[in-house]
Amino acid sequence: MDKSSGVGVVDKTVAVLQAVSTAPRSLADLVLATGLTRPTAHRLALALEHHHLVGRDETGRFVLGPQAMAWAASADGLPARAASVVADLRDATGLSAQVYRRMGDQRLCLAAAEPATGLRDTVPVGALLTLQAGSAAQILVAWLPVDERERLVRGAAFDEVQLARVRRRGYAHSLGQREPGVGSLSVPARDEQGLVTAAVSISGPQERLSRPSASHRALLLQAAERLTGTP
Repeated sequence: MDKSSGVGVVDKTVAVLQAVSTAPRSLADLVLATGLTRPTAHRLALALEHHHLVGRDETGRFVLGPQAMAWAASADGLPARAASVVADLRDATGLSAQVYRRMGDQRLCLAAAEPATGLRDTVPVGALLTLQAGSAAQILVAWLPVDERERLVRGAAFDEVQLARVRRRGYAHSLGQREPGVGSLSVPARDEQGLVTAAVSISGPQERLSRPSASHRALLLQAAERLTGTP
């Protein structure tokens, strides 16, 4: 089927966005994925980067930008619900609380709440973090299809054995995996079809989260149910 709209620049722009939405792309990768000439692909990627629709990862490859991710994330109203959920979770635990959603090969912080006192694990709303470290990353990767999961696990701070444990237990726990001295505990939030749509997390000083306590797990599960409205 002809996918051309008849407006060349729009078709080329969509091709760039489609390419970076599936995987980080170097300029050479972008040219190969889109079939565009190198100067055209570069020019469009830079223009989209200017509008925050395309960004760069830590190696300089092109990825979806924060504006594109924010539009996608807000489409189902999840961020608005997440703000209330993390505030209550923070108050109940005295720890930092976050909700993350997968965006390509990264995770986007949809909502975060910090305790008024004590050591905080400050993650700004809208921040893009790795999918290769931390309990939330484990949750967002653990239930992916095998081929995607195997690709993301390469070079990660966790492996397939740990992800199998996450699926069996229904939660993920990490100590110093993303940041030295920081512990975290996360559970999945699922939609009506049972698909994992987000990770709900608490984080803070490693000594306070040295073990995944039953009380913390129960509070996280209640928060995940509130977030999606599915038990």
